[in-house]
Amino acid sequence: MGMTKFFRLPHVGMRIIKTVFSCLLVALVYEFLLGGRNPCFACIGAVYGMGSQFQEGFRNGFNRFVGTFFGGLMVIPFYWLYVHTPFGIPNNIYMAAGLFCVIYLNLAFGANSAIQPGTVVYFVVMFTQPASGYVSYTIARIIDTGVGVLFSLVLTMLNPSEKDKVNGMDIREAYWSWRKLAEGHLPRHQRVKMEVEHKHA
Repeated sequence: MGMTKFFRLPHVGMRIIKTVFSCLLVALVYEFLLGGRNPCFACIGAVYGMGSQFQEGFRNGFNRFVGTFFGGLMVIPFYWLYVHTPFGIPNNIYMAAGLFCVIYLNLAFGANSAIQPGTVVYFVVMFTQPASGYVSYTIARIIDTGVGVLFSLVLTMLNPSEKDKVNGMDIREAYWSWRKLAEGHLPRHQRVKMEVEHKHA
């Protein structure tokens, strides 16, 4: 009795199911279509891009991608400065200057919530990647994050929530609406075929 008061199993809603499915789909695509490429950052992007509504997923996914982009954009030159310390300036001064640029860029573009993911990328590359591969790693991380976010957004539009349907974020319904507009220009037998397809869609 006491345990159930403080611990209850959460409801398994569509957001959980769609998030898991999106990550599974990303992992399968990376394994079988991209030659076993590591799907880590694409899966992270997919989690950020999935929300209970499209707008929420878009906002979170956008912030994740923008932060990753600006963090990656700044870490490439500042990594080189950090390693080579030109003009005799201590490496941590270059590190701090690059961090300033990451934060400032995100603020300048109004992406305040992108600061955290941007600085994560910046520090991960700066302090964990070897000089021989940090550029390719950074570019791959930016691309993979974008791919993951895109997967989840498309999945949300293909299987929208009730609120998304009200807001017109239903790709399938938009498709059938477009086809209905074309019905007047089609022979009768084709219009009948379209109506049957719509009923079974």
